[in-house]
Amino acid sequence: MPDLAQTHDLVSNLFQRETSGVTRLTDEQLQDYERDGFVVGPKILTAVQIEALRAELAELTEPSHQGHELWYEYNSNESADPNAVLFHALGAWRLRPGFHDCLWNSAFVVPAEQLLGGDVRFWHDQLFCKPAKHGGIVAWHQDYSYWTRTKPMAHLSCWIGLDDATVDNGCIHYVPGSHKWDLLPITGLAGDMTAIKDVLTDDQWQKFVKPVPVELKAGECVFHHPLMVHGSFANNTDRPRRALVLNVVRDGVCSDVDEALLEGTDIIAKGQPLGGTFYPLLS
Repeated sequence: MPDLAQTHDLVSNLFQRETSGVTRLTDEQLQDYERDGFVVGPKILTAVQIEALRAELAELTEPSHQGHELWYEYNSNESADPNAVLFHALGAWRLRPGFHDCLWNSAFVVPAEQLLGGDVRFWHDQLFCKPAKHGGIVAWHQDYSYWTRTKPMAHLSCWIGLDDATVDNGCIHYVPGSHKWDLLPITGLAGDMTAIKDVLTDDQWQKFVKPVPVELKAGECVFHHPLMVHGSFANNTDRPRRALVLNVVRDGVCSDVDEALLEGTDIIAKGQPLGGTFYPLLS
C-alpha cells in the first residue's frame, strides 16, 4: 500500500484548497482564544466529507486493515479497561485519502494560520473514538506535555467532530485560562479523571469545579492552545462519539532531540526546523 505521506497535495476530490469564501475567525474570536485558550471554529466538514471519513474510519478500526504498518501509534483501546474503550491512533493521513486530504482543507488551514500568526506546518493527526455504551474517558492533560521534543512552543490543536458531540456522549471539556499555567507533568491519557489533582495547586484545582463543555455538531471544530487543560468523560449513550484531531505548528518550530520525532519517521537533527516527508507545509 502506498504511503500517502509521500504526496503533499490533494489526492482526491473530497476537499479543496481554494481560500475564497472560507470562513475566517473574527477579531472577537481571536480575543476569546487569547483569553480562554480555546475557540469554537466554523463547520469545516460537509455532510459528504463526514460520511467519507466515517467510512475510512470503519476500515481503520479493524486491526487487520491494509496499511497497518504505517501508523505512528495504534491503540484499539488506550485504557486498560475493556468496558471503557478509547480507540486512539496517530497517522491516519498516511493510510487513507480522506484523512490525508483533511490537512489541506482550506476551511481548517485558514483559521489555523490566523491563530498561529503565520504559515502552518503539519505535526501529526489523532483519532479519538468512544464506542456506544462503553466509551472511555480522555483524562485531563495538556497536549504540549507530550510534545516537548519540539520547540519553541508554537503549536495548535483542532478537534473535529465526526459525530455530534454532547455532554452525554463525552464531548471535550476545557478549563478556561489554564493555557496560562506552567507545563504540568503527564498523569495519563486514559485513566483517572482526578489524577491531575496531584500535580495542581489548590487554586488550580478549584478551577475544575466548572469546566466548560463544548458541544459540537458533526463537522464542527474547536481550536485549543497547547497548554490548555482539557479532557472528556465517558460515553454511555447508544451512539458513538468519534473525532479527528489535527495538530499543527507555526512554520519554523524545530526538533529538540536527535531521534525520530514520531515512530518510523526520518530523523530531524536537534535545532533543525520540522520539514521533509512527514511534516508538510499546509499554507
